[in-house]
Amino acid sequence: MTAPADAPAGPDGPRDKLHGRKRGRRLRDGRQRTFDTLLPELEIALPEAGQGALDPRTLFRPPPAELWLEIGFGAGEHLAAQARAHPAVGFIGCEVYINGVARLIGEIARDRLANIRLFTGDAGRLIAALPEASVDRAFVLFPDPWPKRRHWKRRFIGPHNLEVLARILKDGGELRLATDHGDYLVWMLQHLGRQHAFEWLARRPADWRSRPADWPETRFEAKAVRDGRRCTYLRLRRRPRRAAARPLRQA
Repeated sequence: MTAPADAPAGPDGPRDKLHGRKRGRRLRDGRQRTFDTLLPELEIALPEAGQGALDPRTLFRPPPAELWLEIGFGAGEHLAAQARAHPAVGFIGCEVYINGVARLIGEIARDRLANIRLFTGDAGRLIAALPEASVDRAFVLFPDPWPKRRHWKRRFIGPHNLEVLARILKDGGELRLATDHGDYLVWMLQHLGRQHAFEWLARRPADWRSRPADWPETRFEAKAVRDGRRCTYLRLRRRPRRAAARPLRQA
């Protein structure tokens, strides 16, 4: 598959709006109380200008064995499932949609998940505050495809964001992407092919057509499957910084 030759370059700077609405229907009283009580304990405060980078190890007690980051966690099913399965890992979830944040906070409270921290602002601000090579695994699962051509510049996967993700991932760290939108898949592969920091881990078609066993399902994925849309799962490894640049390997 190839992207249109005249496609825009994609998000090329941190100022582009990359998210949709921030709030849906009014929260139920109980969920609102849980949200109001726990969000201040879970919310990440970014350093003031001139104070240096955020040290993610200080967000957890005890410091985690690894740090995993999910950008745009939606309703939080994947993030909560990963946190339950990996209690020694510290998780940072970014999401601007308040109803989704509230739902995840409900799961955190119910299951007493102590290894999740949240950021409800623009994910670009958080990523910019993280030190280089501080994240072991990053997830961008079923992001808004912004299907209208005039909105393509809002797509999260693009030159700028792939560059900053490469900056914060450790050598050998993993980036996981998923989409159910064919045009966005073409877009992703086009821009990944120009970002030499990542190696595509696929060896056979099943590697991108089937969700790995350690990759919990999201509600967006379930809806896509019910509606007959094909999902694609991309696993990429951050190449060692000392390695010579070379194009993304195609499976």
